[in-house]
Amino acid sequence: MPTYVPPGEGLFESVRVVAGRTFALERHLERMRRSAAALGMPPVPASEVRRAAAAALAARPGLPHGRLRLTWAGSGTPGECDLGVRLDPVAPREGPETVVTLDVPVDERHPLAGHKATAYLDHVLALAAARERGAGEGIRGSTSGDLCEATAANVFHVLDGRLCTPTLASGALPGVTRSLVLDWCEVVEVDVALREVAERASEVFLTSATRGVQPVSRWDDRTLPAPGPLTRQVQEKWERRVPELLWPAECESPREMR
Repeated sequence: MPTYVPPGEGLFESVRVVAGRTFALERHLERMRRSAAALGMPPVPASEVRRAAAAALAARPGLPHGRLRLTWAGSGTPGECDLGVRLDPVAPREGPETVVTLDVPVDERHPLAGHKATAYLDHVLALAAARERGAGEGIRGSTSGDLCEATAANVFHVLDGRLCTPTLASGALPGVTRSLVLDWCEVVEVDVALREVAERASEVFLTSATRGVQPVSRWDDRTLPAPGPLTRQVQEKWERRVPELLWPAECESPREMR
């Protein structure tokens, strides 16, 4: 029996749109399906999502850069959820990012840790705190003091010549862009103290659906190469492989979605 989900509470995905097509939509759907099952929510209707996404894209043909927001949230009726699909233009992220260390940890033991839930206020407040300090993003640790994630992105760093990212045990979101970088590049998943990464990392970059692979040029008072050599390699591979995951194919129409 599915868990009762209060109205408006649930899951969401932000899917990148490139030239009128979604990027990695199936990966986003899979993450939403896993989270719904883990949280006792009704199954996500993948075919309905695809049809609604295709219709939204058809209504704004050729949108150069955008974000398709998918929500699967409580309807107020036990055992039922409502699907929401919204397409908005979003300017591409250009240039490097600056970050600061935040002292509000991610609770890796929280039931929503690792799920992209609409209960997102702590992330919003953390990002606001980072921007009050003049940075574009904030980096958070886990309750054990290890590096976890940014407020709205995953974090990769280079330590002693190795490209690394925190394990999911840290409480980090299993980001879609993160998973693709892991698939396409040589990355070590390892948990390292937040302080050590902030003080010693020779390169840092952030990943998310809308930013792709974005180098970090300053962390607190440290200046970093943006991009450094390993980050540049990841960026180049990323750009080469993005076309592989664009959807739908040009011949498909909303009626043909399954």
